[in-house]
Amino acid sequence: MQIFSLFLTATPDAAADPNAAGGIGSMLMTLLLPVVLIVVFYFMLIRPESKRKKAAAKMRDELIVGDEITTIGGIVGKVVQIKDDTITLETGAEKSRVKLMRWAISSKGEQVSDK
Repeated sequence: MQIFSLFLTATPDAAADPNAAGGIGSMLMTLLLPVVLIVVFYFMLIRPESKRKKAAAKMRDELIVGDEITTIGGIVGKVVQIKDDTITLETGAEKSRVKLMRWAISSKGEQVSDK
C-alpha cells in the first residue's frame, strides 16, 4: 500500500520537487532487482535441473531387456529382467546377476544384440 500512496502523492509534486521522482525511480529499481534475479535463477538453475530429472526418469521408464546400462555406483551390465521398480542386471564374464532399484541407473548405452 505504501507504493501506491507514494505514487499518488508524488505525482503532482514531481514538477515542483525533482527529488520526489528520483525517489520513486530508485524504489522501483530496488523492487525490480530481486524480481529479475529470481527470474534469472529460475531459467539458469531450476528449469534445466527439472529438465534433466524428467529426461532421466523417461530413460529409466523406457528400458527394455537387452539394454546395456551403468548404475550410479559404476556397475555396467545388461538388463535381463524388469519388474515394477527393480531391474536384474547381468555383469561380467561369469554372468553374475545383480538386482537393483530402477532409480539407481545413471545412464543407458547401446542395445546389446544377442549373438
